[in-house]
Amino acid sequence: MATVAIDLLKNEIPVEEDEPLLLSGDVNTGLVLVDIVNGFCTVGAGNLAPVAHDKQISAMVDESVKLAKMFCEKKWPIYALCDSHHPDVPEPPHPPHCITGTDESKLVPALQCLENEPNVTVRCKDCNDGFVGSIEKDGSNVFVNWVKANEIKSILVVGICTDICVLDFVCSTLSARNRGFLSPLKDVIVYSPGCATFDLPVQIARNIKGALPHPQELMHHVGLYMAKGRGAKVVSEISFDTTTKET
Repeated sequence: MATVAIDLLKNEIPVEEDEPLLLSGDVNTGLVLVDIVNGFCTVGAGNLAPVAHDKQISAMVDESVKLAKMFCEKKWPIYALCDSHHPDVPEPPHPPHCITGTDESKLVPALQCLENEPNVTVRCKDCNDGFVGSIEKDGSNVFVNWVKANEIKSILVVGICTDICVLDFVCSTLSARNRGFLSPLKDVIVYSPGCATFDLPVQIARNIKGALPHPQELMHHVGLYMAKGRGAKVVSEISFDTTTKET
């Protein structure tokens, strides 16, 4: 019944995907990795980590790693957001997670090499929204500065969770772009196979105080639908133009 319901919903609110994305050096493109950290992606790594192998999350990590390697080879800019919370500052309604200085707040093992790459900016954030989490105490924004310094016209967004941190970041970025705060940024592109969310079936959620059911496939679809509705492009295929030279 759940599968039938999801199929019905997808028919009612379809995500009309954009044309396959061809990446070349002709348009300055930046890759944004949202919260691909142990605390959300590595089995048993924390309160919000998967408790067993999760196909959707594993596929997201694999796709993100592939993209990150290509961007590093081409020396294109990468902005890696890492959820990181002070132990004395809760983030309701979530339980403690990704505590600063723990393995939970670190990039997954396959991406930890990015910390030593000159084209990569790693930003620790203490809230769902990576745009807001990039604001410094003096009011400056590390993400905005990254876009401007690299003259980025298009960003490609991947990560977890499709309907929470990815969506929040995409919506704030689109609003800032529309207000003219992110020149020369034009396109915000969400790569659907490079995104994932968590699964919390209703029968389990009922036994957790304060928890809401969160069917994975449905909420992943809703996240993509909402991003598309806010003005993002959504693609399921990406290729690289091998004829272009590295910058």
